[in-house]
Amino acid sequence: MYAIIADGGRQYKVEEGQVLSIDLRDGISEGAAITFDKVLAVSGNGAIKIGKPLVAGATVQAEVLVALEKGEKIYIQKFRRRKNYRKRTGHRQKYTQVKISKILA
Repeated sequence: MYAIIADGGRQYKVEEGQVLSIDLRDGISEGAAITFDKVLAVSGNGAIKIGKPLVAGATVQAEVLVALEKGEKIYIQKFRRRKNYRKRTGHRQKYTQVKISKILA
C-alpha cells in the first residue's frame, strides 16, 4: 500500500515504514506525530483511489525521527567577465526526518 502526498510544494510517494526527509518544521520535537492530510492518491488491495484534487478522508500519519537535519552545502558563484565582479555564496537546506507509520484511506 502506498500514497502520494503533497507537502511544502512537493509530492512524495510514501509507504508504511519509509523514512522521508521533508522541509524543516519549526517547533517540533523528536518523537512527535505529524499528520499529512493532503493525500493526492492512495493505492491498496489492487485498487487506486485518485483524488479530485484530494482523496476525501485519507490521511498519512508519521513520526519525527530527527527534528533538525542539514543537507549538503551548495555553493553559488556569480561572475561577470572584465568587470572585476565575483561573488560566492552558499546555502545549506534544513530538513526534518520522519518515518511513515500509517496510511489511512
